Amino acid sequence: MSLPTDLKYTEEHEWLAERGDVVRVGVTPYAANALGDIVYVDLPEVGKQITAGEACGELESTKSVSDLYAPATGEVVAVNEAVVDDPSQINDDPFGEGWLLELRVSEYGKLLDAKQYAELTGE
Repeated sequence: MSLPTDLKYTEEHEWLAERGDVVRVGVTPYAANALGDIVYVDLPEVGKQITAGEACGELESTKSVSDLYAPATGEVVAVNEAVVDDPSQINDDPFGEGWLLELRVSEYGKLLDAKQYAELTGE
């Protein structure tokens, strides 16, 4: 799968899309494929402050449980309740309907562009 070049990525396999003063965050297809069928999502509450590089949620699949790491420091301003109700959307459409949360960023963590992320994952 070709990676969208207008997104930023993390070494923990999240993507970020700038939407004005807020970023939308999700996990990459690489992460979704590695996890397998995602059956449960635990996301931070709206209003919560999260810190770049720290665990802020969990994704549970038929294979394992994986922490969701904050790609930036800031305030959670929205969560995708649709993926909480139907986690399979993350596997089906990770760059679209499978987004996880929106964050008002005060400081970014280490981010990669599409080329750097592709090199990291060998895709």
